[in-house]
Amino acid sequence: MKASPRLSRTRNDEMLIIQCPVCGAEGDETDFHCGGQAHIARPATSNPDNIADGEQRDYLFMRFNPKGLHFERWRCDRGCGKWFHAARDTVSLDFKAYYGITELPPADVMKQATGQWADFFKQATAGRPAAKKTAAKKTSTRKPVSTTAKKS
Repeated sequence: MKASPRLSRTRNDEMLIIQCPVCGAEGDETDFHCGGQAHIARPATSNPDNIADGEQRDYLFMRFNPKGLHFERWRCDRGCGKWFHAARDTVSLDFKAYYGITELPPADVMKQATGQWADFFKQATAGRPAAKKTAAKKTSTRKPVSTTAKKS
């Protein structure tokens, strides 16, 4: 992956600007496709008779919906077409980190997770060697949209 993309900013206080961590393409959120919650494990498909109805239901319909830090899948529609994961604050809309589709987020971001996400990452990292320390990435603060500002 390419080094440290811009994590978030807005253009004219209207659209969230995202930069793909794989190819570096930059655009507003309409140039990317949000694939929903990250880190969803599909039930085994080799023998569908051994999958409980509850497992299939949970895979298809049950999602975390936190206020605050959330982990999502995004696809770069404008550039490379690759999927990647992003940690995003659902209140401020700031992206905290981007990381590969098969990776866990940086350790400092996982430590910020609360609720169901904290439980998920505790279980996901149990028995794994300690992750490398990564420097916290600075994020920009999204300004609120002004309803009285003139459009250019």
